[in-house]
Amino acid sequence: MAVELCLLLLLFCGSTVSEVQPIYKPPPGTLDFGFVPAKTYDTGAYHEPGAIGILFKIVHAFLYLVQPNTFPQDLIRKLAQQQFGNTQGDYQKAIYYEIGFIVSAALGLLFILLLPLVGLCFCMCRCCDNCGGEMHQRQKKNADCQRSCFATFLFVASLIISVGVLCAYAANQHLTNQVRGAKKLVNSNFKDLKIFLNDTPAQIDYLVSQYNTTKDKALSDLNNVGPVLGIRVQEQLGKEVRPALDAALTMAGAIRETKEALENVSVSVEVLQEGTERLHANLTEVKMHLSNTLNDSACNAAQAASTCNIIKNSLGQLSINANFSGLPGVSSQLAKVNDVLKIDLSSLVQKGYAAFNDTPDLVVNQTRNILSDIKSVLESIGSNITTFTRALPVQKILADLMVHLTQTEAYVQDYFPIVEQYDFYRWLGCLILCCMLVLILVFYYLGLLCGTCGYDKHASPTTRGCISNTGGNFLMAGVGFSFLFSWVLMIVVVLTFVTGGNVEKLVCEPFEDKNLFKVLDTPYLLNKHWKNYLAGIIFKNPNVNLTFEKVYSDCKENKGIYTSLHLEHLFNINELLNISVYTEDVALKIEHIQINLSKIILLDEIGKENLLNFSSSGIDGIDFSAYLTEINKSVTKVDLLSFANDLEARADQLPKGALENALKGHANNIRMIHNQQVVPLEQAMSTLNQSIRLLKRTSSELMVKVKNVISAVNAAQNLINNNASQVIVQETKKYVDTIIGYFEQYTEWVKESISMEVAACKPIANVIDTAVDIFLCSYIADSVNTFWFGLGGSSMFLIPAIIFAVKLSKYYRRMDTEDVYDDSVEQW
Repeated sequence: MAVELCLLLLLFCGSTVSEVQPIYKPPPGTLDFGFVPAKTYDTGAYHEPGAIGILFKIVHAFLYLVQPNTFPQDLIRKLAQQQFGNTQGDYQKAIYYEIGFIVSAALGLLFILLLPLVGLCFCMCRCCDNCGGEMHQRQKKNADCQRSCFATFLFVASLIISVGVLCAYAANQHLTNQVRGAKKLVNSNFKDLKIFLNDTPAQIDYLVSQYNTTKDKALSDLNNVGPVLGIRVQEQLGKEVRPALDAALTMAGAIRETKEALENVSVSVEVLQEGTERLHANLTEVKMHLSNTLNDSACNAAQAASTCNIIKNSLGQLSINANFSGLPGVSSQLAKVNDVLKIDLSSLVQKGYAAFNDTPDLVVNQTRNILSDIKSVLESIGSNITTFTRALPVQKILADLMVHLTQTEAYVQDYFPIVEQYDFYRWLGCLILCCMLVLILVFYYLGLLCGTCGYDKHASPTTRGCISNTGGNFLMAGVGFSFLFSWVLMIVVVLTFVTGGNVEKLVCEPFEDKNLFKVLDTPYLLNKHWKNYLAGIIFKNPNVNLTFEKVYSDCKENKGIYTSLHLEHLFNINELLNISVYTEDVALKIEHIQINLSKIILLDEIGKENLLNFSSSGIDGIDFSAYLTEINKSVTKVDLLSFANDLEARADQLPKGALENALKGHANNIRMIHNQQVVPLEQAMSTLNQSIRLLKRTSSELMVKVKNVISAVNAAQNLINNNASQVIVQETKKYVDTIIGYFEQYTEWVKESISMEVAACKPIANVIDTAVDIFLCSYIADSVNTFWFGLGGSSMFLIPAIIFAVKLSKYYRRMDTEDVYDDSVEQW
């Protein structure tokens, strides 16, 4: 029934989604499906024994000494296949494996047989006044030393027996406590199994409900087909369209810059021509005045003659250097450029940008009908899922399983008091066994106490006190009860030792290291016709590689039951999750989208003609070399500031007087001319230089540049008019893959959830761990093994205790006769 439930649940999940392998798989937006709802299981399948765990480890070490051999997988397999004993070596291997238990059990049987027989002979011998039965004690010099040694040895043996009794009692009480507390663990396992059944429908519902996440994302992209598909188409076309429009817009800016440069050239040339004429006149006047000053009689003086001659020789430098009067004008080129600018080329290019940027709106307008069909398909998928969900009898199967689980839980609850009652009987029986040893110990301890306290070393054997005599009687009573109880105790020890020890070695240890599962997974072991028993039970196909060990390990890791039971051999999720069933119609409808972009005009003929007119404006015919030749010259042949400073310095060399003052006045006049005329002319030359160089750059291969711009625009327009359909088909396919990618994400998520989270089978592993590792091994086997270990140790030390008690009682009991001091060896 559980297998049928798992198959039905997974079939239900698988019917809601599907899978394809597209040629191109773009990375779609990641969908967030959240977490599959799952409750935490309460059962912790681990037992911590507490302080008594130290005793368990000691017992395990003792069992390893008794039985150090590895788990006999081959023998167990043969035994299970009823082939044990077919060869002589099987018995030898079994004996070799069990040799420790056999020897120990043989010693126990020998103890059971011999100790009562020895006790019987000992009693009969004493009744005949032999074996120490004669109430006569010979005096010895070392009597006190012997008495002390016997008392010490008996006390040590009694202590060891006491420790064994305490171990046995602790193990007995531990088992009872665990049985009483086992009800809580059993209820926890049943609770987890109920959670396992109750949570599975909710998990399935959650998986199905997350289809809406996929559908909503797909619908969102469809509703935003402009931003999604339109922008993708626009981006692909924009790789050629935008550079072409950018080049045209750049050329429009170049036209405006050309106009400004031509205007600057025209104005600058005019300013320079007028300025140089005025400067030439002023410099001529300055030279004339300087010459008149230097012709003064003061210059004939010996001190001024040389200085005046130097100044006269430098007057020729006061003249203009650049001649702008011969530069050609640019008025014709400026007129043509102004004609070109009558048409706003930038506005035409912006219209092209605007038309191209309307691509998403064109996509929206031309895909409205198809999108409505696609939405209808997606809605129909949701309806199909809902219809299929209602048709599956999931709740009925879960209800049946819950009924069986409830009945099982009620059965366990009903019989649990009976288990506790029988455990009480077991506890009482073990307590009686412990009380047998306690009774013996009481006699020994009382005998030691009375004998030690009542012993008088000055008293003769016939005159010993009552207390000392009572101590000796207690010791002999302990010896008598030892003979009576020891064989009973050893029978229990041997039986529990053989049973508990083999359970530990053949079940618990192999279960812990999983060798037990390897035996169960042996081909043809549980069914001679089936290679894999578990696969034969579940799949009716024993050739499927499904093992107990793998199922247990997967459930231990809380994996989904689909993964743990390898249910892909019953039905393959990859075949069930075939989204092509639902996405073929969607893909076909999307691929039938036809988008016409022929209405987009990047640059009309007027704009192209405007560009050609600019290229023929004649700016490339300007004599740039003539301009640059004059521009590169200085305004005057000499720097007027330097000349004025030099003139003033030479005036300072002259004697104080009118000549010196006159020369300094001329120097100041030259500085004023420089500041008022030369500086503005230099600024005008700088403006002219920048404008001429800009025009030169712009005019360089202007026709080629314009033709390249027009060619790029024509190529982009041709791409839109003739080749856009290819781009649209390519981007539409990517768009389809994106939509399908959402379904694939849903599919992969469902696969992962079914494999790892849906119907996580941790409770199954917990049930196995609880039954074997906790109940059988930790509760029962460890407690039973510790019980026989303590009881057996105590029983073995009864033998030396009997010997020392018999020897010691002779020194405490009151004798009938006595000897004078005798140093000979006592014979009895």
